Amino acid sequence: MTHSHDHRYVGVLGLLDGRPLPRAELDRRLAAMRAGPRSSALPLAGSAEDRQLTRWVAQVLLTERLCEAEAADRGLDVAGAPYARLDQRAAVGLGSITAAAYEGNAAVRAVYLAVTAGVTAAPEEPAAPGPAGPLWRLSTPDGEFDAHPDSLPRDLAAALRAAPAGDRVTVRGWTARLVAAPVQEPAAGPAPDLPAEAARRLAFVRWLDAARARRLELVPGLEHPGDPAQPDNHHRH
Repeated sequence: MTHSHDHRYVGVLGLLDGRPLPRAELDRRLAAMRAGPRSSALPLAGSAEDRQLTRWVAQVLLTERLCEAEAADRGLDVAGAPYARLDQRAAVGLGSITAAAYEGNAAVRAVYLAVTAGVTAAPEEPAAPGPAGPLWRLSTPDGEFDAHPDSLPRDLAAALRAAPAGDRVTVRGWTARLVAAPVQEPAAGPAPDLPAEAARRLAFVRWLDAARARRLELVPGLEHPGDPAQPDNHHRH
């Protein structure tokens, strides 16, 4: 993606199919957050953390705009997409940016349903549990569940590995604690399929990554917060 400084990027959130998207909605959302009840928890204006928050909100907005365009292209019934509140397991599976867009925008939910309509399970996926692969038991604000380390966001898995036993970690909006030593799955029988909903999340994330790469152009200062090339990406656990 091109990141040279030129006039195309002034007041622009990003480019969708080569068309500039106005930045005004990003500024409106940030202002609403700073005027809202959780404003005291926000990072100091102008800090690296504040710039990362701006990038995060920008990526949520770009995901929404991309899915709105996709929904229009497919002729989807956006109004019919049900509201959904994701639990922590689902949010981890989608990633915090996609999860926020999914919860906040009906077009994202409509595209999710369309993209994943034919997905039931994905036993051929390398991320699917093996017959005797170790699972981690995680404790989150939404309860406990078992997950393969490779199915977690890389920086969250790294933070859990590095944390003292039993310590809770928070990384990019995810909070979890490794409850115990890895749990062994039963060795008997064939490798289980990914649960259908987990398989759908994986399919949607992969579709969305490809669509973002194909249709979106990011602008300087509004890169993905996890982009190692941008100056404020310092992983702190």
